[in-house]
Amino acid sequence: MTDNGRLSVVNPATEESIEEIVTTSREDLDRAAGKARRAFAEWRSFAGLDRAELFHELASDLRDHADELAEIMTREGGKPFIENHDEVTWTAACFDYYGEIARDNVGYLPAPIEPQQLALVIKEPVGTVACIVPWNYPLLLAAWKVAPALAAGNAVILKPSEQTPLATRRMAELIEDLPDGLLQIVYGAGEVGEMLVRHPGVDMVAFTGSQETGRKVGVAAAERLIPANLELGGKDPFIICDDVDIEVAAQGAVWAACLNAGQVCTSSERFYVMKGIADDFVEASKSYVESLHIGDPMDERTDIGPMINEEGRGKVERHVGEALQKGAKLVAGGERYGERGFFYKPTILTGVEPSMTVMRDETFGPVVPIVQVDTLDEAIEQANSVPYGLGANVYTQDFEKMLKCMREIRAGTVWINDPLTDNDAAPFGGQKGSGIGRELGREGLEAFQESKHVHIDPKVEKKEWWYPYGPGEESGQRTI
Repeated sequence: MTDNGRLSVVNPATEESIEEIVTTSREDLDRAAGKARRAFAEWRSFAGLDRAELFHELASDLRDHADELAEIMTREGGKPFIENHDEVTWTAACFDYYGEIARDNVGYLPAPIEPQQLALVIKEPVGTVACIVPWNYPLLLAAWKVAPALAAGNAVILKPSEQTPLATRRMAELIEDLPDGLLQIVYGAGEVGEMLVRHPGVDMVAFTGSQETGRKVGVAAAERLIPANLELGGKDPFIICDDVDIEVAAQGAVWAACLNAGQVCTSSERFYVMKGIADDFVEASKSYVESLHIGDPMDERTDIGPMINEEGRGKVERHVGEALQKGAKLVAGGERYGERGFFYKPTILTGVEPSMTVMRDETFGPVVPIVQVDTLDEAIEQANSVPYGLGANVYTQDFEKMLKCMREIRAGTVWINDPLTDNDAAPFGGQKGSGIGRELGREGLEAFQESKHVHIDPKVEKKEWWYPYGPGEESGQRTI
C-alpha cells in the first residue's frame, strides 16, 4: 500500500498499522544501481574461501537473532511464531550451503579438439541481479535468490513485498563486512518492481510471485534481453493411496494444505483419495482440522494464524463459495474466525468437480478439496490436468506406485510420504506454467552465472585447414 511515497505495514492479526516506510524513487534506484556496479567490481575478485567465511558469519548472526527476526515476521506477516523461527534457521542454512558449494563451482575442463590444446569453461557472475520476493516467506525466499547470487559473485538489489519489508530490512542490517552497495534493499509495490526490472543497471531478474505478474516480469526482461528466473506458484495435487495409515495421511494432508494458512507456493490444493478409504480419510481430516488452534500467531499454542490481508481472504471465500453453489459439500470450516484480523477457518470440501475454480486456480488459503478416485491412473491424470507443475505429494507404501508417480506426474518436485520438505542441495522450481528456471542446489547457483569458453593452443603456427583449399604450386600459390 502506497500513499504519497510512503508504505504502511499492517499486522494481519490485528489490522493495525505497525510502521510506515518511505518507498524508493527513481533517483534512489539510480544511486543504488551505481553503488551496486562499484561493489560488483570489488566483490567478484574475492576468493571463494573469503566469501564462504562471510556467509558463515551471516548464518551465525541470523541464528543469534532468530527470536527477534521471527517476531518481526510474525507481526508483519501473520505466520505463527514457531514457523517463522524455523524460517530463520532455514535461511541461515541456505547461506551456509552456498558459502561452501561456490568454492568449487568455477567451471570445468572439456576435452580439447587437439592433443596440445586446453579448453576451459569458466563460470562468471552476471552483474547486478534484481531479486523480487513475496510476503509469505520473506527471508527464506530472499535467501534462495540472494545467497546463490552473491556466492556467484554478483551484486544484488532486493525488493521485498510491500506487505513484509521489516524483517528483510533487519536482515540486511545484520549483514556486515560485505562491500558497500553489494546488497541493497528497495521498497515499494508493483511500480517499484517494474522500475527495478526495467532499470539499465540491472543485468538479471529473479522473481517469485503470481503467474500474472511473472508474465509481466518475463516480458520486461525479454525486451531488455536479460535473463529471468521465474517461480510462479502452483496448484499442487496430493494423491493418497489405499495402502497407508489413514490417520497419518489425513494429518499430513491437512498440514500440507494449511501450513501458513495455506499461503505457501507448494501448498497442497487438490486431494485425490482412493475410493475405498475416502470416507475414512474425510472423517479423519475433519477431526484433525477441528482440533487445530486458530488465533494470535505470537501465542505458542497457535497452529493457524491469519491470512495476509482482506484481498487474500476474499479470494478464498470466492473459491469456496463458488464450489458450494455448484454442488460441493462443506465438511468443516468455510467461514471467518474472530472479530478482527484476516482469519479464515481451515476448510474441507467434498463433491468438488474439475471445472470448479477451487480445483483449477491457485487458492492460496487453508482449503482441502477432496476427490474420490478409482485408480492411480485416474489420480495421476487429474493431477496433471491443470496448467501448473510446481510440486506434488503422494502417500503410498508400494514402491511400484512410487516409481509410477515419480515418472508420470509433471511437477518440479514430487514428495513421497514426506510433504513439502525442502532440501538446499536439490533444485526447486516448476514445470508448465509454474515458472522458468530453478532455485537451490547447484542449478540455483548456475542460474546466476554465465559460461565463458576459453580455447588455448600454446603454439602459434599455420593450421592445415586454412586457405588455400585447392592444390597449389611449390610456392604455395593456388593454381588458377
